[in-house]
This record gives sequence, C-alpha cells and structure tokens, in this order.
Amino acid sequence: MDQTARPYRSVLYIPGSKPRALEKARDLAVDAIIFDLEDAVSVEEKDNARATLAEALAAGGYGARRKIVRINGLDTPWGHADAEAVASMDCDAVLLPKVSSPSDLDALAALTGDLPLWAMMETARGMLNAPQIAAHPQLQGMVMGTNDLAKEMQVRFRADRLPLMAGLGLCLLAAKAEGKIIVDGVYNAFKDDEGLEAECVQGRDMGFDGKTLIHPAQVEIANAAFAPSEAEIDLARRQIAAFEAAEAGGQGVAVVDGKIVENLHVVTAREILAKADAIAALSA
Repeated sequence: MDQTARPYRSVLYIPGSKPRALEKARDLAVDAIIFDLEDAVSVEEKDNARATLAEALAAGGYGARRKIVRINGLDTPWGHADAEAVASMDCDAVLLPKVSSPSDLDALAALTGDLPLWAMMETARGMLNAPQIAAHPQLQGMVMGTNDLAKEMQVRFRADRLPLMAGLGLCLLAAKAEGKIIVDGVYNAFKDDEGLEAECVQGRDMGFDGKTLIHPAQVEIANAAFAPSEAEIDLARRQIAAFEAAEAGGQGVAVVDGKIVENLHVVTAREILAKADAIAALSA
C-alpha cells in the first residue's frame, strides 16, 4: 500500500492494561490503534501494562491496522522503562506525550532506536514549536491532544472550537509542510453522534487525516467523515479524464462542471482515488 495514501481516518485509544479491550480491538474497523500506557492506565497498573501489551502485540491478529504505542512521558517514573520496552514490541511507532520541542523526540529516539516517532501536540510550547517538531527526521505523525491543550490555555468549551483554532492551525501547517500525518483530537461525548460527526467534518475540512477516538461506537462516523465521498470520487475520475483528453488535444486546462481543471486539481484527484483504493484494500 502507498504509505502516502494510507488511511488514518479512525485512530482508537485502547488501554494497554486491559486484555479484553486488546482482544476486542482485533475485530474493530479502525485504521490505527493507539495502545495506551499513559492516561488510560492507573499508576498501580503501569508496570504490568507493559507486559500485558507486549504479549498481546506478540500474539498478533491486528491485521493491517497501524499499531502505535503511547508511552508515559520521559519525565515520569515510567517513561524510560516504557520506551525501552516498546523498542522490542511488535508495533509500528511510538507516541510521546506533551512534545514541546524536537529535543523531546531526540531523547525518545535515543531509547527506541529506528522506531518511527509520533508526537502528542498538547502544550502551548508545542504549538509554538510545531514547525521544528514536524521537521524531526524520525517523526511520522502528530496527534492533537485537545483536552490537555484546552486545559493549559484555560479556554471555555465551544462546539466550534474557536479558542483552539490557532493551535490546530499551527500544527496542521507544520505537518503539511513536512508531509507528516496529523490526526485530530478526541471528542469526549462518545454518545453524542451528531456532535461527533460535526467535529469530524470540521476536522476533515481543515485538512486532518483522521480523528483520535475514545470509544468503538465512534469508529463508523469517523471512517465515513474522513473517507472520500462517492461524489468526490466521481468528480476526481471525471477531472482526470477531462484533463488527459485536453492534454491529448494540446490544451493545458480542461473544464468540468463549468469549472477550470488544471494540473494541480488532477494531483488532488489522483490523491483522492489513491486514498479510496487504500481504504478498499484495508476493508478487504
């Protein structure tokens, strides 16, 4: 599968300490799983969680889902042991919480070697250093930690997330400039389907690749929102066909549905079709 087209529509947090949840995750229609050793694991379970998660990952069964392990911060009593354990786990990447500068990622890479890195973007300093973080050579993706960011900024909740837009925008620009994956923060009201859908659509419109989720009930809505629609796929195919026909006739532009189609539109159209094909492959 083309890694640039690989879907990250739904990225579900799963507690690394819960064998039943780890088992259930094998059958969920998610694009990626964040196996959590941090917030979802109590202090008493921190040490046991590493062994529980390592055993589940070694057993396999997660198919093509991307397997990302979120460790505790390196400034906590558990972070270093987490990082050293993750280095030998059967996972695709390690996710570090509260990344505020590239040096945080350097410290993690010193413990995890060549394993791809992901960064939780959830501090004010992280927002201001987003370009440098996104440019880290081992960084593969960024995850918005909107709950922690909102807490640090002392914002009031708004359904339109206006108080968080500066931070979201800074991270999006940084990720897109460096060609890195970026997924939106969680929606806390897991029984509010309408609110979740609205926030997913907002995130997709902004350019996020997908959304982090806290409950399996949220998966279907996120998958639908971040996938190309049938109308988008149809338009992409017609744009490509029209542009190729125009080129064959010596023209540099085409017209589809009364709108100019240039090469830049064709590039986007091909990306849409590649993403649709990748989603179909995952579903199969």
